[in-house]
Amino acid sequence: MTTPQDPFLERSYTSSSSIYAQSPGSELDTPFLEKDIQQLQQQPDPAVEAVRKLTLPFLGPIVRPRTLTALTVLLLALLYVAVTPDIDSTETNVKLGITAAIACFVFIGMMQFRDGPFVRPHVAFWRAVLSLSVLYQMALVFFLFLNKHQARQMLKFVYPELGVPLPDRSYAEGCELTLDNLKNQIDIFVLAHVLGWYAKALILRDYWFCWILSIMFEVMEYSLQHQLANFAECWWDHWILDVLTCNWLGIYLGMKTCEYFEVKHYSWAGHMRHIKGIKGKAKRAVQQFTPHDWTRFEWKTTSSFKHWMAVIALLVVFLQCELNCFYLKFLVWIPPEHPLLTYRLILIFFFALPATREAYQYLVDKNTKRFGPHAWVILANIFTETLICIKYGRGEFPEPAPLAVVVFWIVFSSSLVLYTVWKFWWLPKTRKQKAGGAKKVE
Repeated sequence: MTTPQDPFLERSYTSSSSIYAQSPGSELDTPFLEKDIQQLQQQPDPAVEAVRKLTLPFLGPIVRPRTLTALTVLLLALLYVAVTPDIDSTETNVKLGITAAIACFVFIGMMQFRDGPFVRPHVAFWRAVLSLSVLYQMALVFFLFLNKHQARQMLKFVYPELGVPLPDRSYAEGCELTLDNLKNQIDIFVLAHVLGWYAKALILRDYWFCWILSIMFEVMEYSLQHQLANFAECWWDHWILDVLTCNWLGIYLGMKTCEYFEVKHYSWAGHMRHIKGIKGKAKRAVQQFTPHDWTRFEWKTTSSFKHWMAVIALLVVFLQCELNCFYLKFLVWIPPEHPLLTYRLILIFFFALPATREAYQYLVDKNTKRFGPHAWVILANIFTETLICIKYGRGEFPEPAPLAVVVFWIVFSSSLVLYTVWKFWWLPKTRKQKAGGAKKVE
């Protein structure tokens, strides 16, 4: 089933120059060409007009392309830096230079990157998100060329408190199911757990998808606790505190938020003066930071081989993204409470929102022939993180996987392959043969 495209997905990105781009030596009817170009120049840009209709009136001037103005502002800022007195501290200059380079790249991306699937609160915001995703990829590639000792020192340069080995901590001690043990496991990370699954529900927008991901992550913790000590937890910590409490609450609240946006009646007034009262105007201003519309994700996993493989791939990508966080902090010595991990999680959340929307559009809409830029870059992010974990993990995990884990994954993988063959090859073939036999009898 093909879902209707959102208004912002129907924009035309073709400019008058690209319409008439010809190979060298080709001949064009110049009078007609000039006339057509003049007509195109007189028409409003459909992309700009589409965004203007979905934006607060007083933000209208911001929506219009003002690339020369933006370039002037950027150059003036750089001029100010050039004429100000030098700072003697090399460390301070390097940190300020890196920060300014990041800001400069994001600013350029806001002006020049193409729009993504979202327009709220502003298309420039999501261009900035894409810019940060590209920058994150560049940083990951840089760290890929370092060894783990150099990476730890590099992070220590930015955060002096880092660079200290982490103590091994196991949560699989005192596993009697008592009220005191339950209370001892409740800390600030419980709230982080709930918020994390709330965010995943907003990204995936599907109950069963979130539940499968939740259960599979606990299975991954069981499978990898011989490598990471903090994956070792009591059975009730896995299934009662994590799956049935924190994960359930986060998924439930996230899906209720999705349902609210899905059924909510959106009434976007054309001008602030048409809205009566300060309360109404304030409400309209707040609505600028909510979705203009909401697409319900219907993954239809077993409807076709394409959907089946796409959903499995998406589950693998999500699980790998989760595991990367734990392996990276272990390998480069980042404590669980350090803000650097929080920054990464927030960035990944904003990267994944438009990326999953683009991936879904690519899966269900036959008219979408191109993988979106957000989805493209975040796949590169996750894959490069995985490569870093593999490179830095050499010699860190000498203990082999337990036999029970190996047997489980052999059985699980074999069952998955057999089901795929039965569902998408053997069953259709059998039905086709039966249908052919029935026609011959008739």
